[in-house]
Amino acid sequence: MIKVSAILLGAGESKRMGVNKLSLPWGKKTVLEHCLNTLLRSSVKEVVLVLSDRTKWMEGPFRGRRVKVIMNPRYREGMSTSIRRGIQATDPGAQGLLIALGDQPLLKTRTINALIRAFAQSKGSIVLPSYQGRRGHPVLFDRCHERELLSLRGDVGGKSIVERHPVNVLEVPTESAAVLMDIDTWKDYQKGFRMKRVGRAKKGRLNET
Repeated sequence: MIKVSAILLGAGESKRMGVNKLSLPWGKKTVLEHCLNTLLRSSVKEVVLVLSDRTKWMEGPFRGRRVKVIMNPRYREGMSTSIRRGIQATDPGAQGLLIALGDQPLLKTRTINALIRAFAQSKGSIVLPSYQGRRGHPVLFDRCHERELLSLRGDVGGKSIVERHPVNVLEVPTESAAVLMDIDTWKDYQKGFRMKRVGRAKKGRLNET
């Protein structure tokens, strides 16, 4: 059985928001808590949650339940430092490494599970979701790309690795625009809330039928 470790990146500086966006409310939880719970409802075997030293106060609620919480004191050097810290803490027996963003609260558990199923069934070593032809997040890497991920530097994710191996990339089409959406600005946050309410209203109407 395929074992996938998820690395949830929660150590950003939220420069464009001016506040720690991951601690903002999202329903009864914070944005980051919601993202974590989405991963925990999926088929991933563990979640390595990477936090910055300034979010250390958030560590308590996230312990246990297949969660490893680690700190990245070098978070100001960019996203690559959190990816490295996360990978180093994963179960070495995991065949797949899912790089997930802490500011995608609209992401669906079924999308994550679809990526894992595709990874288990395909020869592609990089699996990612797409919506209407546009590629999104999270991205699932085979462990064979670990060295490349660890060699990343600066404020970058795995895009350069994806571009380097086009024949190894498998796109999984989804019906959810959430794979393209993260929260960088107050406008993004407000738009996300509107989409959340619309989704809840549609679900309610379906339950009534």
